[in-house]
Order: sequence, then structure tokens, then C-alpha cells
Amino acid sequence: MHVPEQIPETTDDFPADDSSGEALAQEGKRPPHPTRPVRRKPTHPFALDPVGSPASTVDGFVREFLRELNFGQGVLLRLSSVNDQYLALARTVLHYLMARWLETLRFQFETQAKGVAYLSAEYLLGRQLSNALLATDLTKTVEEGLAACGIDLATLRAQEVEPGLGNGGLGRLAACFIDSLATMSVPCVGYGIRYEYGIFRQTFVDGRQVEQPDSWLALGSPWEFPHPESAQIVSFGGHTEDYDDEGTTRTRWVPSWSVKAVPYNYMVPGYRNGRVNTLRLWSSEATDAFDLRIFNSGDYEEAVRSQTFAENISKVLYPEDSTPQGKELRLQQQYFFVAASIHDLIDSVLGPRFDLTTLPDRVIFQLNDTHPVIAVPELMRVLVDEKKMDWDKAWAITRESFAYTCHTLLPEALEVWSVDLLGRLLPRHLEIIFRINEEFLIQVNERFGGDQLRISRMSIIAEHPERAVRMAHLATVAGSKVNGVAELHSQLLRDNVLPDFDEFFPGKFTNVTNGITPRRFIRLANPALSELITDALGDGWLTDLDRLRELEPYADDAAFRARFREVKTHNKRRLNRVLVERDGLTVQDDHLLDVMVKRLHEYKRQTLKVLHIITQYERIISGEVAAADVTPRTFIFGAKAAPGYKIAKEIIHLINGVGSVVNTDPRVEGRLKVLFPPNYNVTLAEKLIPAADLSEQISLAGKEASGTGNMKFALNGALTIGTDDGANIEIRQLVGDDNFFLFGLREPEVEELRTQGYEPSAYYESDDRLKRAIELIARGEFSDGDRDAFAPVVGNLLYEDRFMTLADYAAYIEAQDGVEVAYADPEAWTKSAILNIARCGFFSSDRSMREYSDRIWHTRPTF
Repeated sequence: MHVPEQIPETTDDFPADDSSGEALAQEGKRPPHPTRPVRRKPTHPFALDPVGSPASTVDGFVREFLRELNFGQGVLLRLSSVNDQYLALARTVLHYLMARWLETLRFQFETQAKGVAYLSAEYLLGRQLSNALLATDLTKTVEEGLAACGIDLATLRAQEVEPGLGNGGLGRLAACFIDSLATMSVPCVGYGIRYEYGIFRQTFVDGRQVEQPDSWLALGSPWEFPHPESAQIVSFGGHTEDYDDEGTTRTRWVPSWSVKAVPYNYMVPGYRNGRVNTLRLWSSEATDAFDLRIFNSGDYEEAVRSQTFAENISKVLYPEDSTPQGKELRLQQQYFFVAASIHDLIDSVLGPRFDLTTLPDRVIFQLNDTHPVIAVPELMRVLVDEKKMDWDKAWAITRESFAYTCHTLLPEALEVWSVDLLGRLLPRHLEIIFRINEEFLIQVNERFGGDQLRISRMSIIAEHPERAVRMAHLATVAGSKVNGVAELHSQLLRDNVLPDFDEFFPGKFTNVTNGITPRRFIRLANPALSELITDALGDGWLTDLDRLRELEPYADDAAFRARFREVKTHNKRRLNRVLVERDGLTVQDDHLLDVMVKRLHEYKRQTLKVLHIITQYERIISGEVAAADVTPRTFIFGAKAAPGYKIAKEIIHLINGVGSVVNTDPRVEGRLKVLFPPNYNVTLAEKLIPAADLSEQISLAGKEASGTGNMKFALNGALTIGTDDGANIEIRQLVGDDNFFLFGLREPEVEELRTQGYEPSAYYESDDRLKRAIELIARGEFSDGDRDAFAPVVGNLLYEDRFMTLADYAAYIEAQDGVEVAYADPEAWTKSAILNIARCGFFSSDRSMREYSDRIWHTRPTF
């Protein structure tokens, strides 16, 4: 798979005379390109040579860097700003990647290998500079070259602004996956949206979350390549009409408005293998951005109205959707990027001469959750309406061309779109969905003998409370495979979420447990640990994480354990420096670092963590325990709440309120500390995760699909306290019960309790510790005496508690008491930490990608 701007220069590309190119176009063999002139065969030897990288020496780098600084930024070294230097450095590193990228495109074109089109609404990439230097093995060269120019590489690294193009695990997983595919030399184009402001920048005002625009593009984005000449037109609204096509009745869509999707390419380098894949993000622009006539009349706002309207589509990630306008904008975003991606791949990447009946042999569209599922009717529309293919043939191709990953078990997270909204915005797609559903339900009826309840459950169209399209149902019907992302999640997906489909499509459902890239989350995030591992194992483990098993004997080596503790202390001090500079917060390296970082959602149960902190605090201030007898512990939270998620934002306020009291109460004697640095992101994660001692993975069993933070913490030597939920189960099974703090209800027990009728107030009344903790909140202990401040949180816990926080409270406190005992024995704790690392090599995203490639995509590396 290749991107269209880089078609290899084969002999067919250079006609024998000036007119041959136009002749080919007239014959229909090649469409004329609006910006690509008829090409003549070059004769200069430089033009015939392959593209070469700059010299990978200090002198070669300095020459290239200064050229970019002088001619790219237009500034002399002695007058350059830090941002000038950063932008010049980034572009210089891209020069080293460019030859590899072009060679990858050429090779993929020649081999015609099957590739992956990864469709994802999110890519939480993190900073690009360090990853590019690691992939190209240029770090030492660049460091020395910059030093010779009087520049500190660390200063330029700090200048980079992280793209906020994701909300959490889903986007970070997508970034890990495309990293692994490049490292494994599997052809892949990642498709998504180039959000102008991305996810919001979180700030706190009086302890409350306030959202600010994330202006990640403000100082320049050197890692992207815009290609406006390859823009796609994406249409909306209008109506459909039937027409006669030489005796065949066909349907065409007559849209009422359109926007331009402008592609921006990002390079995705493999780890030191010479391969570079592509991430292509789409930015929305108006087809007619500026009306000069209206402008000259003096109505300046109206003159740019279409531009403003179009640009809203790619303005922010996940616009707040509590309003009809917000819902419509989200659907516009989803269709915008999948329509542009499908047209890009079919018309440009594969080209006009490609036989679309062989599409499944060349590409698999991977649907990363339900956001891109509207791609299914879009591909059908392209094949049937535009390419005039027979419906049955087109449907057979479509069903082999998609695979669907479900990332949730929460019914509200399985997207549905009202028929009314879809009909107004995408009328032809709704017609296609209706026909897909009609033909599918005929098969269901034949299979199950008119079982109307089953037919209603399996219908892609829900009838109540309003007529709506169930996107997970559509993806399941259309996908060649459907996978969950952890063993328990996949089982519950089959048994509870889509059981009728599992019965109807035997063999369609499978599991691929998530993974994380060790290049970013061990090598880059934790260089001290990486050095320790390399000293023990030698090179090669970064692309073969199963080799971490070889560390097991070192857990019994006292000298190795001592070095490991030195690494952990080093990482805590590094984190302290970061937090002092970033937020004015401090971390003591003799504290147990207890970390809970994840999206703020009730099912993840940050409230349970807060109740534990309050319980510890209450024990001290009541005199139950002396402060001096409490293990020094710093609790760190990192979480953003969706702007419209009110109770989640109240929980953030509560956490900050508890911290403001605990951190300043002299009775605590500094033994407990609560920190909540705002705007948690990948850059902070790379400093925080390596410093952690305890990883909080405490969701209600049966609610977390997988989690990837749990894997990152374990692979960096933090012990997990968690429920049997998501990938926690596989972590516990691999590391052993002695190296994992398990607590809480199992998933069958959760369902049994729910069936019996869960009454959270009964747990409150029967547990004095819990009652005292909640009463501290209710009486205003953490809100300057304001009893109403946290009433929504207290009321939710006592009278709703949908995710059974109070039911698991006692078991959680008991497990945390076990943490205190275990941490008091540093040798035993260190041994458990090393064993966590040694036994978690399974959680590499390289392994995940091998499983997708072998069992779902049927793709192979191209070497």
C-alpha cells in the first residue's frame, strides 16, 4: 500500500513522446491529473539516482541542520530562537526519514502487498522528535552535532508541543498499533482527522475543571506534509433519485453541500528497519471559502460563513454532543474522514486501473470502534452507485473488506444514530443501511423460524425509544471479523453484548488482547530501566519483548534489585523536577507513589480511590493510628472529564478538595499527599509511569474492555492493585497472585448482585469506616464547610452507585492494607516489581499486531 503522491517512476510513467500521456488519458487508462503535468523521461544522472539520506555523521547532520535553519527558517544560528531551532531540527530529522519513506512506498507498490487501512477517530501520538531519533538511531549524532552548535537537545525536545488528537486509551492504542506495524514492515495507512484544537487543555479554577483550547498548531507543526492538490470532496444532505442506466435502474445521491478534505501526511517510522509507513489526517475546508462579492458589499462575516461552517468539522475532537447540533457535528466528523479515506484509497492509492473485485486481496479496513462504521455504507455507495457494480457482488466485497474492533461493554458507548439525523445528513447511506438490514433480517428469520424477539434484538435498526441505527450491529453484520481486546471482554462481548450475532456468525468473533509499544513506553519513557535491562539481556528485546522472561532469575539477585531501586528513585526525582517546573507540585522519593491516571468515568471508579484516601486521613485525624505509623504515600491522579459529563467533573472537584485539605493538615505530618496535575497527556505519562510504585486499576469487574495503562505500569515495574476486569486478569495470571493485589467482586458476582437488587445505602449503614468517610464529604470537610458542594457525589454514591463502589469498598481497603504491609519489605517488593516486568512481555503491541495480521487481516510483512 502506498500514498498517491509517491507513485514510483516505472517506464510506463514516461511516455515515448509528449502526447502519449494525454492519449492514455483519452483512452481511459489514466485520468488526467489536475496538477501533475505530462512527464518526460529525465536524463540528468542526479534525477535518475535513488533518493539518498544525508550523511549519518556529526558533520553531515550539522550541515543539514544549518541548511534547514538558514534556508528553511530563514534565520542565522546566532539569531535563531528555540522554536526556530526546534523546527529546523524536526525537518532535518525528516530528511533522514524521507529516503526510507520513499523506498517503502516504492517497494510496497512493486510488491502489491496487502495492507491495512486503519480507520480511527483518534491518534494520541505523543511527541514525535524523540521517537524519530530512536527509530533512525540518530540520537547520539544529533546530540553531539547540536552541542557543537551550542544547542542542548533536551531544550529542543521540551519545545515540542504534543498533538492532542486523542482522548485516552483508544487513541494511544491506535498510535501504538501503527508504530508496531511499521516496525514489523506490514503495509499500513492510518486514516483520521487533523483536529485543529484536538482534545481540550485542562485547567483547574478553584478545584474545578475548566476547558481551554489546545492550540497545538500555534508554533508550527513540522512533522506533517499537506497535500492540498489531493483534497477529496465530501458531501452531505440533499436527496436521492432513481434514473435509468441503459435499462438498469440505479440510484444517485444529489447532495446539498460539500466540503474539501485536505490530507496531511505524517511519517510512521519502524524501529531501525528502514521502513516508514504513513498516517494521513484530514482537515476540513470550504469548497468556496471566500465570497469576494459579499465581502466588497461590506458583509465581512457572511463572506467567510461557508469557510467557518466547513472548518468546524475538523475543529475539535469529540464536540460536546448534549445538543442536536453537537450530535450532528459528530456524525459529520465521522463521515467526513471515512469518506475521504475510502475515496483516497480507491481512486488514488489503488488507482483507476485497479480491479475492485480483488479489493479484499489488497486492503482490509480496520474499524477502530464504532466511530468509523459509517464507512460500510459509504463503500457500498461507491461500489454500487459510482462504480456501477451489482449489489450482491458489492456486498460480498464489502463484507470481506472490513474488520471491527469493539472497545467497550457499556451500552451507552455503542453508538446509535437517529434515523432522522442520518436521513437528513446522509440520505443515500440510510437507504443502503435499510437494504442491508432488510436482507440480513430475511436470513435471521429463515434461520430462527420467525423468532420476532430475536429479530428485533438483531435488527440494525432499533425501533425504541426512537428509530435509530445501531452502529455496532452494522459493523458486526458487515465485518469479516469482530474482536474484543482482552479475554474477559471478548467473552462478555459474545455472551452479553452481541450473543445473537455470535450464534448467527460462528467463528466471526475472536479476541486480540491489547498491547503497548515498548519503544515509547519503556525505551523512551524509562531510559534508566532500559539500560538496566540491556545490561542484563543484551540488545534485541525492544522488538522481541518475550525476552523479558530472561529477567526472572535477576529477581533473586540482590545487586540487581538494588540497581532497580536506584532506577525507581532516579525516576521519582526526574518526575519531581518535571512537576515542580510544570505545576509547582513536589514528589518525595521516599514516598510510595500510588498512581491513578485514566479518563474520568464513573465505571473507572476514581471515587473508590478518593474514599480510600479519606479513610486513611480519617484514621489519622481521629487518632485511630499515629501519622508516624502510616506508610508515606503520594497519590497522583491524572484525568480529564468530558465537558458535558457533570458528575465526572464533580468528582474532579472532590479530588482537588480532598487534596487541598490533606496536603495542608499538620496532623498528617506530610505522610499523605494528594496531587492532581492538570492536563494529563502522553508527555507527562512518560515521566509519571516509570516513577510509580502502585498502579490503580480498580474498575468494576465486567466494565473495562482492556486498559493499556495497566500494561504500561506493569512493564515499568509498578505493582497492580485491581479487580478481575479487562486485561488485569491476564496480567494477574502472568505475574502470579503473589505479585498482584486483587480485590472486589468478580463479574458473575456483579451480575448476581445487580439481579438481586443492589442497595448501596445498605453498605453505607453496615460499615463504620465507609460511613465516616462519606460523612466527612457530606458535612463539608473538603469544601470549606459547604455541605452542598459535593452533594451530587454523595447522593450518587448512596442512592445510585451504578458501578458498585460501595460494594467493593471494604475489600479495597483490605487490599490497600496489604499494600502497606508489602511495601514495608523493600526487598520483597522489588522482587515482585522485577517479576512484573519479566512476565509481561506478552503485552507488546507487536504481539497484538501479529495476531491481527495472522487471524484477522491475513497480511504479511514486506521486507
